[in-house]
Amino acid sequence: MVVTQENVAVNGSRSFSPQEIADALRDRIRTGDLKAGDRLPTQADLAEEFGVERGAVRQALRLLQDAGLLTNVSKGSPPRIAVPTPAPGAPQPTMVGLAPRLTEAFSAPVVHIDVVCHTAETLMVAIGEPLRQIHEGRLRPESIAVRILVPSREITLAFPVPVDGDGEDNSVHQRWLSMRNAQGQVLQHNLLSLRATHGMDVKVTFRALPFTPPVKLYLLNGQEALLGYYMLTRREEEYGSQTLDMYDVLGAKSLLFSFLRQAGERDAAFVEQSQLWFDALWETITTDLTLS
Repeated sequence: MVVTQENVAVNGSRSFSPQEIADALRDRIRTGDLKAGDRLPTQADLAEEFGVERGAVRQALRLLQDAGLLTNVSKGSPPRIAVPTPAPGAPQPTMVGLAPRLTEAFSAPVVHIDVVCHTAETLMVAIGEPLRQIHEGRLRPESIAVRILVPSREITLAFPVPVDGDGEDNSVHQRWLSMRNAQGQVLQHNLLSLRATHGMDVKVTFRALPFTPPVKLYLLNGQEALLGYYMLTRREEEYGSQTLDMYDVLGAKSLLFSFLRQAGERDAAFVEQSQLWFDALWETITTDLTLS
């Protein structure tokens, strides 16, 4: 979308300083008159609107760029309003937020990742970034240990389940199980291959939960906990020759909330208790799991 200029100069014919021009444009961004992705008017149009030379407009645009409000300022076409960047620690969808956190965790010499999830789909995708950097030689951990808790194939899942509640049709369960196994196998293979390609000490272990976890949890090197809620929704999906109507979750869209041990007592306590909870599950009521 191209944003058109106002037809009259701001406050009559008075000349404006670069800071005043920047402030005026910032107000339009704040109020929504200029939205993320919109193009600004040309420098010539802005110069005419504010009654200034183009040099003053260029200085104003640089001020807005330095503030992170504009992109492509140096390009030939008018700059665009930047998409807001989440503040540090702000929750992001799992598929967006997990990869950079894993990459940072894999920068340590000893990597220890513990996960509670419904399937390993998001982890399988997100871990591709640190693996790519390992293959490029940018990350060089000495050892990697990944422990993953997923629901047992033997239990009646809380989700996904058929909308009609017909317990005799296990197609929804079979679809989930095939996804759980296939995604876990790919994840396991990609990590274990680092033994042969880079001589790393790698261990990947799955265990089965006797319940359906309502949240997903990632524990990274004992220093960070990422928690996301599984949000149920009704959806349809093709499976074989059927159309499955089910209550399910889209785990990749779950917002991840980050807790850092170094961020203070509250976060440190959350990380510690989350690790204790995971260890207790791992050592007590979970069972050995073979992906097949």
